[in-house]
Amino acid sequence: MAEQPTFAELLARCQNSAVHLEMRDGYMLDDPVLHAWREGHRPDLSSPEPWWLNWHQLLQPAVERGVRVRRARVVSEPISEYIRYEYDVTSVMNIAAGELVRWLPRSNATDLLLPGNDYWVFDDHAVQVIHFNGVGTVVEREVSTDSRLIAQCQSAFEAVWERATPHKDYNPS
Repeated sequence: MAEQPTFAELLARCQNSAVHLEMRDGYMLDDPVLHAWREGHRPDLSSPEPWWLNWHQLLQPAVERGVRVRRARVVSEPISEYIRYEYDVTSVMNIAAGELVRWLPRSNATDLLLPGNDYWVFDDHAVQVIHFNGVGTVVEREVSTDSRLIAQCQSAFEAVWERATPHKDYNPS
């Protein structure tokens, strides 16, 4: 089997749009940044730290060439501790990097047909499906160029995006 392109390679090829749908209430529960947040550390834009600078450096070339990067999160309410952490770091981690971020309470997504896994769609060329284990650690990233799968993932993302609340207006419960 041929080696699959990495996220960085897919983003580097992207010309117009990169969209990410997140549907879990917890990821990487052993993440040291999450543990620091639990201990009261809060990110500060005036003092960038390497853990989010890498993301900014990865996204910056795409955003500068006009790629619209959007992230939608489907979340349970009341939100989990991990989603509270994500919410708290979104301005520094995602929005400052050039992403647009929206939140959709899971109760408002009942009639939407959503894929079983989180994913990224790059233009209309590729989808990267992300498989997690039970504690939210990535176990596989599967890239597909199947046009039907790409269209289904784009459609699901757009349905969520249309209903979701922009980060600045979302008040998590």
